[in-house]
Amino acid sequence: MTRIFVLLVTAFALAIAVWAADQSAGNKSEEPDSFDVEPPILKQNLSDEPLPNGDLARLGKQLERARQNATGAERLYKIGVLAKMEVEQRLLKVVRCESDLANARVARAKEELIEKESQLATGEITRDEMAAVKTALAQLTEAAQVAAAKRERGELEAAEANVRRQQKLLKLGIAQKSDVTDAQEKLAQVKAQQK
Repeated sequence: MTRIFVLLVTAFALAIAVWAADQSAGNKSEEPDSFDVEPPILKQNLSDEPLPNGDLARLGKQLERARQNATGAERLYKIGVLAKMEVEQRLLKVVRCESDLANARVARAKEELIEKESQLATGEITRDEMAAVKTALAQLTEAAQVAAAKRERGELEAAEANVRRQQKLLKLGIAQKSDVTDAQEKLAQVKAQQK
């Protein structure tokens, strides 16, 4: 009698297991690791979209994002959310983006100058309009030179600060001698690039 009872319980448990397996197989999607609900597309993941006016628009957006990230960085450092190095990196990124944008504007102005020269040769524009384009190019070139100098100064200051930081950490026993050597090599590279 107990054998029959155990056999019936086993058969019943097996039937329930097979039924549950069929139910769970019906709920699975075709893709093995997919979610039933797709996560939303995040705004920062859309940066590869083609933008009107090409590089200038992309660089302008990068600069705006860098400025937004750097805006409250000092306050975040004071309350302990960010490290001082992160604040410095955010500010340096703003300077780099400004320099890249200024260089792109100069390149665009040079292209426009070449275009205007051909229009001047065909008589489509006057010499005054050509002079205005040359003046604008001169102003953009000057702004790019100022931005490049600011970038060089910022990168040099960041490299020097990193050397000082690594030396302090080495004195505290947190960093290794190789970290200080790497920081010094980076500083030497920055100085060599600026000569």
